[in-house]
Amino acid sequence: MRKFILAAASIAALTFVGQASAQSPIVLKFSHVVASDTPKGKAADKFKELAEKYTGGKVKVEVYPNSTLYKDKEELEALQLGAVQMLAPSNSKFGPIGIKEFEVFDLPYILPDLKSLRKVTDGPLGAQLLKKLDSKGMTGLAYWDNGFKQMSANKKLVAPADYKGLKFRIQSSKVLEAQFRALGAIPQVMAFSDVYQALQTGVVDGQENTWSNIYTQKMHEVQKYATVTNHGYIGYVVVVNKKFWDGLPGDIRDQLSKAMKEATEFGNSQSAKENDDALEAIKKAGKTEIVALTPEQDEAMRKAMMPVYKDVASRVGQPLIDEFLKETGRSPMN
Repeated sequence: MRKFILAAASIAALTFVGQASAQSPIVLKFSHVVASDTPKGKAADKFKELAEKYTGGKVKVEVYPNSTLYKDKEELEALQLGAVQMLAPSNSKFGPIGIKEFEVFDLPYILPDLKSLRKVTDGPLGAQLLKKLDSKGMTGLAYWDNGFKQMSANKKLVAPADYKGLKFRIQSSKVLEAQFRALGAIPQVMAFSDVYQALQTGVVDGQENTWSNIYTQKMHEVQKYATVTNHGYIGYVVVVNKKFWDGLPGDIRDQLSKAMKEATEFGNSQSAKENDDALEAIKKAGKTEIVALTPEQDEAMRKAMMPVYKDVASRVGQPLIDEFLKETGRSPMN
């Protein structure tokens, strides 16, 4: 796969040079791993529409959804090598390449609502985190929402003890590993595109995700129960290959930045609705029982996962965790 990515990067570099000299449209490949009818998918399509409009056709955006170009384990390497120009990986994906600070978003119950999230992503703390991407050959352009995560399994999950011994698919994140170990579950890192089959065949027993991801990937067809926990958040960072971005003419870069700003506003305004609609569709399908926790059960879940903060403090950085909590103005326990 690495040879394939390197070959694709060489072709992309030659194409970019050829385009620059021949004044043909600049091709910007935007790869992502979710379906087109998700918040991320719709935001990516909106960026394509606006980017081509604002540049007057000088830039052609090719969107590759649903892992059709690269799986989530491959896409960051492809971006760094220049085989693809733009991605929107989840926050969790940056930990394995050395930017562990983004895993702060994975801490359970750290974000009580979207208003608190905006304080982080639209403020100095969000900008500070994006700046850390420069050293990895990428430029951070925006934060995109997916929404809050729910738990699903073929067993009803209402108490921490219900998770014991179950295998849960996770993204590659030490914080998420610690979260499921705190519940006595067995975390298993797996590509997003492989989750449905793994659930169907029993390779894993459950997973955590937003309603829109659960529905569009048909996970609800192979999970008997889904518990409304809102315990975690899935968001994305839109990144572009730094060399490609810096090499663009200034006016083109400004036009693409304008398109990204508007696509971000569009996508983030859609995410809550997309998740509400997906939940209703899951209920209508009738294959998954939706389980609501009582206040006492919710408190028990929060309490069970609080040790995660101490477990990962040295990895993520205690000062960053403290700053995050200060910015949101909330305690994970309420």
